[in-house]
Amino acid sequence: MSEIRKIPVAIIVALVVQTIGGLVWAGGAAARIGSLEEKVGEQRQVAERLARLEEQSQSTREAVERIERRLEWRD
Repeated sequence: MSEIRKIPVAIIVALVVQTIGGLVWAGGAAARIGSLEEKVGEQRQVAERLARLEEQSQSTREAVERIERRLEWRD
């Protein structure tokens, strides 16, 4: 029991301050990670839409080429 009383108050205060600082840092990191996950989710939706648009433009390009070939064949 007497050994516990020999621990300087400054060390206890330093440990408490570091613990609080670590918890604040971890909370900030969790918020940043949440924000990044949200942005990634939005980008995934944009990427899916872009892929669909690319496929549609490819189909349109092929249709236009078929039409041009038919028009050239008739001339």
